[in-house]
Amino acid sequence: MLTDDIERYVMIRRAAGHAFEAGARLLRQYARFAKARGDSHVRSSTAINWAAAGVSPHMRHVRMRYLVRFARFQHAEDERHEIPPRHAFAERRCRPLPYIYSNLEIARLLAAADRLRLSYAYPLRRAIYRTLIGLIVVTGLRRSEALDLRVQDISADGVLTVRRTKFRKSRLVPLHPTALVALREYLALRLRRAVKGDHLFPSVTNGRIESSVANTTFRRMLTLAKIAPNRARRPRIHDLRHTFATRALERCPADPRVIARHFVALSTYLGHVKMSATHWYLEATPELLMDIATVGETAIQGAKS
Repeated sequence: MLTDDIERYVMIRRAAGHAFEAGARLLRQYARFAKARGDSHVRSSTAINWAAAGVSPHMRHVRMRYLVRFARFQHAEDERHEIPPRHAFAERRCRPLPYIYSNLEIARLLAAADRLRLSYAYPLRRAIYRTLIGLIVVTGLRRSEALDLRVQDISADGVLTVRRTKFRKSRLVPLHPTALVALREYLALRLRRAVKGDHLFPSVTNGRIESSVANTTFRRMLTLAKIAPNRARRPRIHDLRHTFATRALERCPADPRVIARHFVALSTYLGHVKMSATHWYLEATPELLMDIATVGETAIQGAKS
């Protein structure tokens, strides 16, 4: 019975636009655990025992979070389902502060791509990573979205089609003319190399570049570019997305009405399903703090007059 309830719940979550891969996997594990104990409904004691088996405090927290949401959904229809204590295995986590790249650092990062080691089997390596990183810089794409791109996802008029993203939706991303020129130059080079397959950024075997390989190569580029060499937590590819969002807001006029429209557009461009998700990408740079101070001072002066 729990298995059927979970499958229905997963179907509803996905119909609402959520990928729900991790949630489905964990809830199915719980269903098997509960079935072995003879449960046909959610039981708090079983839920706590199952969550406690997580390999880390974070995993125990995640298990309980998914299960509590499922239990609430079921309890609304059938009160025999118990709702486990929400704060069991609660975790206080601070999101690590992202690294905001300067324009000079981005230029050095792109130049570092031209110093990567080449091989006979992978002659496009430098061009691939220079273009890959440059595209993320100017679009704020997620790493996975950029690695998933196919050649046919670039339209003649400079619009990227980003397919089946984090939330199982597709979106269109317009490119700046300069970005389109750089992409066309890369595609011309790619065509001359007669690359097999249709991945925009092919691996050495002409398939999709694995995320772990991209991360390792990016760390090598950071070393070559001498970016934050002494920082305990090294900058990531994903921090380029944070940088894009932050710089985009910096360029917005200090008018609350304009900022609101700009923020909606930015959230859509980044592919977020809700506005709150975009807030995580906006970090306090000196430019943003100056804009906030200016808007605040204007508001205070207006209230006094």
